[in-house]
Amino acid sequence: MTVNDAVAKRVFALLVKKNMSQYRLEQKSGIQHGSMQCIMNGRNKTVTLSTVIMLAKGFDMTMTEFLDDELFQPENLDLN
Repeated sequence: MTVNDAVAKRVFALLVKKNMSQYRLEQKSGIQHGSMQCIMNGRNKTVTLSTVIMLAKGFDMTMTEFLDDELFQPENLDLN
C-alpha cells in the first residue's frame, strides 16, 4: 500500500469514528476540496508532511496521533 493509500484509509476511518463529514474536515483543516478529493480517491501520489499536519489539526489531534496506526508501519507500506 502506498503512503497516500494509508492516509486516505486513515482519514476515512477517523471520519467514521468521529462522525464527521469530509466537508467539515476540509473546513477545520484548511485543505481545499479538490486537494482532499485527490487524496481520497488516489489521484494524489505524494502526500506531504504539511498535509498530514493539516489533517491531524482538522481532527483535533497531533500528527503523532494521526500516524499512530498500523497502516503506517513500514511493513505495511510500499516505500520504494
